[in-house]
Amino acid sequence: MLLIPAIDLKDGKCVRLRQGRMEDETIFADDPLEVAQRWVDAGARRLHLIDLNGAFAGKPVNADPIHRIAEAFPDVPIQVGGGIRDEDTVQLYLDAGVQYVIIGTKAVSAPHFINDLCLEFPGHIIVGLDAKDGKVAIDGWSKLSNHDVIDMAQHFERDGVDSIIYTDISRDGMMGGVNVEATAQLAAAISIPVIASGGISKLDDIKALQAVQDEGIMGTIIGRALYEGTIDLAEAQRMVDAD
Repeated sequence: MLLIPAIDLKDGKCVRLRQGRMEDETIFADDPLEVAQRWVDAGARRLHLIDLNGAFAGKPVNADPIHRIAEAFPDVPIQVGGGIRDEDTVQLYLDAGVQYVIIGTKAVSAPHFINDLCLEFPGHIIVGLDAKDGKVAIDGWSKLSNHDVIDMAQHFERDGVDSIIYTDISRDGMMGGVNVEATAQLAAAISIPVIASGGISKLDDIKALQAVQDEGIMGTIIGRALYEGTIDLAEAQRMVDAD
């Protein structure tokens, strides 16, 4: 199972938000490149970078530090999300060395966009589905749509996306444990891999996901737990490797 450290970027710094609220942030580092170096040194095999300003602005705002990280670690696959709303932005990130781009709000509001991207950039498109009580949230989690998360995931699977990142937004940033049941249910309903996100706080959360990984859970994104020290990435990586 992939353990994927999250590096959330706001105003050029590495931060964490609680439940997606821009006003409820904790700044963990001024230099995201140093943070990326720390996780790569600890054994990270993929990095998850989110342009938080970009997600709200609808266009890249923190592309500079993202490009620097991609340039510094050409052998580590990087997935990037936040403010990716057109083909040109996808192309710029891929040209910079990013391996995967994550489409969130626009995947739900303009589903044909995903079909177009998968045709133009096969193998590079991930859809991020953020949900609460089985319904997809959009616009930085400020709105709940009427879309069922499993129906949407099956639709994007048909379009040809590489994988789905599933976040239970009631858990994200709250250190309350991952929603294993909902994640496994989604993974069982599609044949493309699912990456779990939201609420990982201790090794037991990772073990709980490992227990159902055969449903199709490829990995999990870990955020606040790494920054607050409740999970040691190197130790967690050794644990999953030994399984």
